[in-house]
Amino acid sequence: MAVVNRDPLTAPHRTRNDALIAVGVAALAVALALFVDDGRPLGPLGWALLVGAHVPLVWRRSRPLLVLLAVAACATPHHALDYNHSVPIPATLLALYTVAATGTVRRTLFTAVGVLGPTLIVNTFTNPDGALELLRISGWIIAVLFFGVDARFYRQYVASIVERAERAERTREEEARRRVAEERLRIARDLHDLLAHSITLIGVQTSVAAHVLTADPQRLDREAVARVLDDIAGTCRTARGELRTTLEVLRANEASLSVGGEQTAEPGSGFGSVDGRGPLPGLDGLGSLAEAARVAGAKVELSVHADGVPPSVGAAAYRIVQEALTNAVRHGGREDLTVRVGLWTADGALRVSVTDDGTGGDTGASGSAGPSGGTPGFGLVGMRERARSVGGTLDAGPGPTAGFEVTAELPLPREEP
Repeated sequence: MAVVNRDPLTAPHRTRNDALIAVGVAALAVALALFVDDGRPLGPLGWALLVGAHVPLVWRRSRPLLVLLAVAACATPHHALDYNHSVPIPATLLALYTVAATGTVRRTLFTAVGVLGPTLIVNTFTNPDGALELLRISGWIIAVLFFGVDARFYRQYVASIVERAERAERTREEEARRRVAEERLRIARDLHDLLAHSITLIGVQTSVAAHVLTADPQRLDREAVARVLDDIAGTCRTARGELRTTLEVLRANEASLSVGGEQTAEPGSGFGSVDGRGPLPGLDGLGSLAEAARVAGAKVELSVHADGVPPSVGAAAYRIVQEALTNAVRHGGREDLTVRVGLWTADGALRVSVTDDGTGGDTGASGSAGPSGGTPGFGLVGMRERARSVGGTLDAGPGPTAGFEVTAELPLPREEP
């Protein structure tokens, strides 16, 4: 089937294969000359014409029309001299088939007219009473040409199917690359949210411990130092647990992709749960975030008035609040920093607001808040991507009077009536 479906003009080793075919057709012609009595026996001229009709077949696919003319130039005198009429027929039919299988329908029709005319004229002079013979010859010529045209259309049909399959495969590969890129971006966001938040809290708590140790060495408050160190250990345990959950999810995703499965965690939805071990962080985890920020020294006022929030939207809100609190603690610049966190539903969307009364910071080139002249990070970029992942928007910048303000609007899916 591969040979049948292959385009004869682009087939590999076609000249070598055509040479072998020409030898086979010539052997068939010799057998017909020896065992079939259909005219005068071949003399030296007849054998020369027979060889001349088969040699051009070596280049039949490269120059189909020229090969047909060369075969006809030898076959026509062969029939006119009344040599064995069956001998040149295989070579003639093969040349006709090649013209039909490699050319257009119009060229095939012109070829049929050009071949049938001289053939019928020669047969009329050599066998004027053979009307049935004329019909038989015409039928074979038309049948071979029709078969060649049909083979060409069949190859075009197969080629179109293959092309569609390749196009679909390219589309699947592009979709797979897009999904991989989205997944890498999601992993980067998750790791940034986890590590930046935890490292910031550990840094603040360590600074508090160092301050307690150096403030008055003669009156060391061991309970305060122990409490700060316990907070640092708790933050490390929390970070380690979330990191383990992230790695488990990534391994589960890799395993599902390796067997052709689809991921069940939505891209951009935070720590997804593929196998039930890592639930999506949601609004119920905001209390822990607020408590961690309070341990770091900030006064957090949390207000949540939202019900029926989907897990994906809740996860996006959780990560936005987490990053906003991290930035506030890191860049607030005040010991009595106050952060107000509010979440409520209105007009079919979840509204998120995080404001602080700190000294604030400039917005870097990458769109992340940080101290003036500092190295820009990816905090605001990640928050905006979180909002966009659920179709929402996010604004961040200095507050109207002081501090920094982050507001987001995350649309809620409409319920089916």
